[in-house]
Amino acid sequence: MRTRGAKWTQLTWHSTKRFFTSGEDGSTRIQGEVSGLEKGEHGFHIHQFGDTTNGCTSCGGHFNPGGKNHGAPSDKERHAGDLGNIAADANGVAVIDIVDHQIPLHGPHSIVGRALVVHAGVDDLGKGGHKDSLTTGNAGGRLACGIVALAAE
Repeated sequence: MRTRGAKWTQLTWHSTKRFFTSGEDGSTRIQGEVSGLEKGEHGFHIHQFGDTTNGCTSCGGHFNPGGKNHGAPSDKERHAGDLGNIAADANGVAVIDIVDHQIPLHGPHSIVGRALVVHAGVDDLGKGGHKDSLTTGNAGGRLACGIVALAAE
């Protein structure tokens, strides 16, 4: 998927190249920057639906084809869409470079057509003890979302 300066609600996603790429080992790499954030960590997830009809609310829950509890990207027990947190600097910019093996761009569990969501709060990675920890990581509201799509070279 390729976008340059794509608008997400009040945030901006910027990448000078494709920001989702497939690795030879079956991994997917996400690269880019999100600006307009408050300084600090923000939950970052793939959500079930690429539907923004009612804003980010229409994106559904975290992409979870395995029916597992929420967790950290390094955990065996996690939603496929659990990508942890991105960290915004004092200027509100988060530089993203994530490699993950559970979010393929092809096949039955492809993330193409699903949504990428930035949350208002920190994802507790399923370890916070809050009633929402094992479902959402208690990451708070949805600040911005975008649909994962394929683009021509």
